[in-house]
Amino acid sequence: MDASAYAFAHGVRHTRETLRTWQTTPTAVLARWVAGSALAAVGLLAAVWIVASLDNGFQQIIKLQPPFAVGDLGEVAQVLGRNMLVLALHAMACVAGFIAGSSLPMQVEGRTGLSRWVHERGGRFAIAFVAAATAFSLSAQAYLLGHTLGGLAAFLRVSPGLLLLGVLPHAIPELIALFLPLAAWIIASRRGEWEQLLAATVVTVAVAVPVLVIAAFIEVYVSPHLFTALTHIHPPIVRHVDGWTVTVH
Repeated sequence: MDASAYAFAHGVRHTRETLRTWQTTPTAVLARWVAGSALAAVGLLAAVWIVASLDNGFQQIIKLQPPFAVGDLGEVAQVLGRNMLVLALHAMACVAGFIAGSSLPMQVEGRTGLSRWVHERGGRFAIAFVAAATAFSLSAQAYLLGHTLGGLAAFLRVSPGLLLLGVLPHAIPELIALFLPLAAWIIASRRGEWEQLLAATVVTVAVAVPVLVIAAFIEVYVSPHLFTALTHIHPPIVRHVDGWTVTVH
């Protein structure tokens, strides 16, 4: 059996063993991931609020769609589709961590020259790349979401914090579910348990998908009512923007 085939067989075998081990204490394993994911979610929301509070130089015209107006099943599917794409990207980061930290080092033996150099150091480069890409993604999300939130708050004449409060019922479970694979990646990297990341990918995705479905329904059918209750804003919304009168129905 060559090194690549052995690494694959070892990965599958260790994944099965890890899943069997986790079945004995599923709550403890999941609790670590949820705690890490919740910390990331709170950090992102806090960063969004800070950016929105500081960035008040423009007005973003609101669209009367979820989470500001009740939608339909088509919009549930759109929300879920966007979130599933993000979850897939985060899950791939988890798989990349497994390949870089567990699979590549096992394939060094018998290789020479550039191939050996890549397999010896490729894991560290891949890990650094995933970490940098994740940090960039979260920073970009914080800025873009905060910038949009600030513009919407300026248009609606309400505080960014009040708008952010209105989306928390769906945003918190949504973000925790989306960050589960990344939380598993970070915890495994700190403990050097790279061989567990393939199993972690399977479990975190299986847990995240139903949570994202529920969050999508909350965003489309529940959050709009909370938005109305908090802001007391009802359509039509009439605002003056740059000398123009804007009416949103």
